[in-house]
Amino acid sequence: MSFNIALSGVNASQKDLDTTANNIANVNTVGFKESRAEFVDVYAASLLAGGKTKVGDGVLTSEVAQQFTQGSLQFTNNALDLAITGNGFFATVPEPSARDFSFTRAGMFKLNSENFMVNSNGDHLLGFPVNPDGSSASVALSTTQPVRVPDSSGTPQATSEVDLKMNLPANDGALDPADFDPTDPLTYNAATSVTIYDSLGDSHVQTFYFIKDSTAGVAANEWVMVTSIDDQLVNINDSAGAPLAPGAAANTAGTNTGNAVSGSRLTFSSGGDFIAIESADGAAQADSKLITDALGAGILSNGSDPAQDITIDFNLNAATATPDEPTQFASGFEVTALEQDGLPVGRLTGVDIGPDGLVRATYSNGTSEPLSRVALVRFANEQGLTQMGSTQWQESILSGEALAGEATTGTFGEINSSALEQANVNLTTELIDMIIAQRNFQANSRALEVNNQLNQTVLNIR
Repeated sequence: MSFNIALSGVNASQKDLDTTANNIANVNTVGFKESRAEFVDVYAASLLAGGKTKVGDGVLTSEVAQQFTQGSLQFTNNALDLAITGNGFFATVPEPSARDFSFTRAGMFKLNSENFMVNSNGDHLLGFPVNPDGSSASVALSTTQPVRVPDSSGTPQATSEVDLKMNLPANDGALDPADFDPTDPLTYNAATSVTIYDSLGDSHVQTFYFIKDSTAGVAANEWVMVTSIDDQLVNINDSAGAPLAPGAAANTAGTNTGNAVSGSRLTFSSGGDFIAIESADGAAQADSKLITDALGAGILSNGSDPAQDITIDFNLNAATATPDEPTQFASGFEVTALEQDGLPVGRLTGVDIGPDGLVRATYSNGTSEPLSRVALVRFANEQGLTQMGSTQWQESILSGEALAGEATTGTFGEINSSALEQANVNLTTELIDMIIAQRNFQANSRALEVNNQLNQTVLNIR
């Protein structure tokens, strides 16, 4: 019996040494959780045995239990490196369409050839689908999808409005709008341009020309504004979008050059303050609209929307007039604001992942959009998870059902971008444990040796 007791001690010491060696071997493994060999004594007794004199039957390894304590963070320069501070696991699948979930704390992710976020094993990181405002559409594990980062922003945005503010030089000489020729700078007083975008994201140059009107009968401090797109003159319509016939009013320009086009009249006070903008029919307008109905003229020959409307916004509200609005002072021509709301197709310039797991892509056209929200999963009993290798686990009966949720909510931890969770192995403690396990192994080996000597003594009795 004593042989078996000593042998169980040797086996237990060997298991302890194996566990300690495995912890030391993985001291630099990202997301690794140390294990602890747990032992119980063996005690067998019968109804008639004397309990006060019964000797134990040795030791037994009851479990090699993993310790899911927090590991320290190592910060990196890769935004796709993720670390969890607190409770939770990343969920991954081997293929985008698979539902064979595995769970890990190792957040070394990268983009594969199809722009999916994957780990070093090629497993796809799962996230919750999100709405345009970044809120999660669902937080169920069954609705998670592989996180994918597109390399372009997709749908462009056609220009619908141009905000324009400037100072027109009051001391400039007046010109006849009928002599206007966009190719002759002597026929207009000032000009400025802005890049606009059609419905396909293609860029066009819109130019605004300003002519101080010298036509007989026109009051002082009145200007005619004409516009062109890609050097082709287009009509400025009234605020209702109704086209104005060229030559129907005094603010028609270019009638002597064969480029007759209707413009808008800008009127200023004697103090240089803006009074109103008028359409060709003389009605005051809060804004003017430009309809780029130029498909036949070759401006929008790329298949984009030929009925694209562009509002030229001067913020002409007398009740809220400010010095930033168009002015006519005795100083040079100066553009103080020239903005448009269109966007081209952008290329990917960066990926940001917030503490709540929201993955947001930024693009070269100045836009950003939420793509997904990294899913976290927790279990009632983490030590019941089944180890799969490569610092991955799978759900088991002992672990309980996987419960998915968002980071920073409930008992879920926080996601740290550009960081990795190191192994929670304390190397000093492991070396001490190894020494202790070695001493235990030696002691049990000595017990085997003593038992052998005793048996040999008995066998030598004559």
